[in-house]
Parts: sequence; structure tokens; C-alpha cells
Amino acid sequence: MDARRCLLSVHAHPDDEASKGAGTVHRYHAEGVRTVLVCCTGGEAGEILNPAMDTPEVRDRLAEVRMEELARSAEIIGFDEVVMLGYRDSGMPDSPENADPRCFARAPLDEAVGRLVAVLRRERPQVVLTYGDDQEGYPHPDHLRVHEVTMAALDAAADPTSFVGTGEPWTVPKVYYSAWSRTRILAMHEKFGELGLESPFTDRWFERPSQDHRLTTHIDVSGLYAVRAAALRAHATQIDPTSAFWFGLPDEIAATVHPQEDFILARSEVPVDLPEGDLFAGLPAVTEDAR
Repeated sequence: MDARRCLLSVHAHPDDEASKGAGTVHRYHAEGVRTVLVCCTGGEAGEILNPAMDTPEVRDRLAEVRMEELARSAEIIGFDEVVMLGYRDSGMPDSPENADPRCFARAPLDEAVGRLVAVLRRERPQVVLTYGDDQEGYPHPDHLRVHEVTMAALDAAADPTSFVGTGEPWTVPKVYYSAWSRTRILAMHEKFGELGLESPFTDRWFERPSQDHRLTTHIDVSGLYAVRAAALRAHATQIDPTSAFWFGLPDEIAATVHPQEDFILARSEVPVDLPEGDLFAGLPAVTEDAR
């Protein structure tokens, strides 16, 4: 077991790190855990969803703008390092971007796995956050690929015969899938109703399969709503500040609705008692000198 604590998150695009687990990462960073973000694509295929940012100047340099937004978001959340895996955004199925051989979804699996193995062996995280095995609700090609590449890289990183020359083998003790719980969505939907506001959570949201029965881990992020909100707003091309989905509830009220982030424990090399409230539960304590 490595003496230093490290939490590594694998995401598909710039802005995913703000919408999934931002409060959790900020909390652990504040506690002295090293926090690393692996972003697999540059988000080049993202649409400009904020009308105020939809200008010729932004469109002409969207890839650069998204990198600038990512840097601001990562600083707000508290990532100690951002690692770009180096692939292009795959876009949606049947799009021109999805046919580009440079995109993440079409990259040779062994190549992408090898790049992530090198990061895992260098950082030696005790906890990895990634995307789940069931993405029926939103089957984006890059999100599906994140799961595939991460799980293969976790196995390969632990195998001394795989990717020789990329560092000493490392077995990640705990692996989690990020999840947006049905409970959270319902709580937000009901709060809109209580305030007499139109909810953005239409019937289609509740037709999606729920994974609440799989949730194992709930991280208290009370008081950290402002971090997530600021990180989201940093992605000015992707997040419309007038969007009811993201900001339809007043910030001071949104901060009180389901103030936790939910995860599914996918793998553990240590005994755990579920449900749990700490991603590092079951792992040996570290001394202050090793933080």
C-alpha cells in the first residue's frame, strides 16, 4: 500500500469533472488527498450551449476555449493535476466526429489502455472514480469508452507482464462508478414543484432505469454546492447560466437538496462495510508525513 493518499478520476470531456463528483473531489483535496483528473478527450465536438458564448471568435477556437474552461474548473474543484489522455471528442453515433480515426471511440484499445496504465502506475491511487457498466440512460460513445478503457487499464496496471516499461505494477484498492441517483433527481423535481417552478425533469427522466439499488457509497458534500456551481459555470460554452436544469433552483435552496454525492463500489481489495460514507473506508490510515 502506497503511503500517500491519491484519488484519481477518469472523465470523458471537459465539464464532466464539474457535473460528476466535484464536491467529493474538493472535499478530499481539502483533507490533503492528492487529486488527479484524467480527461480522455478535448471536447472538440461539444456544441456551444450558452447563447452568450456562441460567437464566431469562440467557434473558431473552441478546442482552446474548452481547455481554458477545464483549467478554471479544475482549479476551483481542487485537482492537483490534470492529465489529458490525448484523444479527440467522438461526438454522437453517426456524426462526422464519430467517424474520425483520431477520436477516442475509434482509438486502438491497447493504445488507450497503455496511456492510462502509465498514469495509474505513476500516481498509484488508492481510489479511482470512473463511469459505470450500465449507461443505458445516456450511452455517449466517449462515456462508454471511458468505462471500457478504465477497467482494462486497472487490470493491466496490476499485471507485471503488461505494458512493461511504464512503471511498477499497481493494484488500485478501490474503484467506484459515479452515479446520478433517482433519489436526487426526484428530490430536485419535488423542490421545483414546492416553489411553484417548472421542473426540467420531465417524464423521460423517470423512464430511465434507476440504479439506486446498486448505490453503496454516499459522500456528504454539505456546504460544497458553491464549488460545484462555480466549476460548472467555468464551462461557459457548455453550461448556460440561465439553464433550468443546472440553475433553475436558487443556489441557496439547491445547496440543501440531496447534499451528497452517490457512488457504486465496483471493486475493492479491502474489506468494507456497506453502505459507506468514505471512499477511503477500509484502507490503512496514513500519517501526516505521508499525506
